[in-house]
Amino acid sequence: MVASGLVSASPENPCLLVAKMALDMRSSISKLNLVNDEMLDIRIGIHMGAVIAGVIGLRKFNYDIWGDTVNTASRMESHGEAGKIHVSETVYHQLKDSFELNERGLIEIKGKGKMLTYFLMDIQDKSLETP
Repeated sequence: MVASGLVSASPENPCLLVAKMALDMRSSISKLNLVNDEMLDIRIGIHMGAVIAGVIGLRKFNYDIWGDTVNTASRMESHGEAGKIHVSETVYHQLKDSFELNERGLIEIKGKGKMLTYFLMDIQDKSLETP
């Protein structure tokens, strides 16, 4: 689980940063499989929105985030497909001008009902690529 943009001095959109990281993670798994002759796979889900954050615990303190945004991101992952980056419609609207996305269509998401979702395929705007 990754949270981006909670406290950020970066001028870059946190959703773009997470999308780039997800593509890098998928690429890294593919390279690792080639080098080690493995068949590992990864399933990634992305959603964005408001969260509740805070420190919990009395003896051992943990910083945690929760809320509908966290639950939806988790559902994007669990309802996704191996080797793919599954994103919500909210994320699609943030990424559509800079990334290649394929519509998955309306699917039933546990606890959410029918949602229009997409698969993040690649960076379209080459200026966003990591050197």
